[in-house]
Amino acid sequence: MAADAPLFAGLKVIDCASYIAAPTAATVLADFGAEVIKIEAPNEGEPWRYAHTRPGLPNSPHNYPYMTDNRNKKGLAIDLKAPAGKEALDRLLATTDVFITNLPLPVRERLGVRYADFAEKYPRLIYGSFTAYGEEGEESGKTGFDLTAYWARSGLMDQVRAGANVLPAGSVAGMGDHPTGMAFYAGIVTALLRRERTGKGGEVRASLLANGMWSNAFLVQAALVGAPTPIRPPREQTQRALGGLYTAGDGRHFLLALTSEVRQWPAIAKAVGHPELIEDPRFIDMDARRTNARALQMIFDAAFAQHPLSHWRRTLDAAGLTFGIVGTVEEAAADEQARAAGIIKPMADSDFLTIDSPFTITGEEKVPALRHPEHGEHSRQILREVGYSEAEIEALRGAGTIGGP
Repeated sequence: MAADAPLFAGLKVIDCASYIAAPTAATVLADFGAEVIKIEAPNEGEPWRYAHTRPGLPNSPHNYPYMTDNRNKKGLAIDLKAPAGKEALDRLLATTDVFITNLPLPVRERLGVRYADFAEKYPRLIYGSFTAYGEEGEESGKTGFDLTAYWARSGLMDQVRAGANVLPAGSVAGMGDHPTGMAFYAGIVTALLRRERTGKGGEVRASLLANGMWSNAFLVQAALVGAPTPIRPPREQTQRALGGLYTAGDGRHFLLALTSEVRQWPAIAKAVGHPELIEDPRFIDMDARRTNARALQMIFDAAFAQHPLSHWRRTLDAAGLTFGIVGTVEEAAADEQARAAGIIKPMADSDFLTIDSPFTITGEEKVPALRHPEHGEHSRQILREVGYSEAEIEALRGAGTIGGP
């Protein structure tokens, strides 16, 4: 391998998964140079390929969810129910390092693509198994998405509301899938490290429920030690005015997050134009500020309403105070800091920008971001590479076993 080759050059991955979390683990492997083959059924491909056409989502002729979640992959449309399709998979597995799937457990058994079906024949294979609720227990075969298994089931959804009598907030598409995919990627890479040290492959398991619990670990751990978890009170019942949501004079929202009150209390009092608050008996120490939090919040509300967000961004930054604007999606897409940091980067084969996977390794370059494969786009190429003749490929296509051009 060339010294300047991508980190995972030569690593072969089969992405036999759908929707978001499991495929994005393969996407990060592809970002670092792995060859990733995306398997879909030969008729129309996986449902996520058409998610951008659903009502209520951003309307675009461009397949923006697939653009992010399946870039840098090759497309193979093949029927794994057909014996000839299963034979082709076996040929591919002979030179594959990682097999990723989130097929329901009963479907894996019917197709013969469980880890138990591969372990003896392919002892160096890393088998990435992804489920909604885990692989033991009564609900192990239950289907789920990030909004149900990650967001709702974990307790996160119940906590994201503005009071006990307010409905919980729904999740954004992929909000739990993308971080879960990163955890799945971490498990796969850990297994690859073990294989490098021992020569042994193995099974990596991850689930939406496990990652939802991990994301909500602060509160779930509190419950595990017997601490009751209250529903968040309305803003007006705050006990901490130095943290929370405020509104600038132009109607824009931002969050204060001041955790070092001894040091930051004088700075925020001066920043809002009320240095006299520093020695005000109502706010003289942390306990007093807690007791009189609503009164302090109202003073801050009135002060912040005097100027637009642009003013408060400059003022709070100059004072070294931690805050965050409540940005819109359009602002996130245009974020200059995100572009400067490489979080948003150009695609190499179009005029579009895309979101990079969320970490870098100094000295290791990611491959250029290329568009996602069309349905079955590389079926012929992939089969040629494992020894199929043109006549055999035509026969598979004529039988409906493979799809694509």
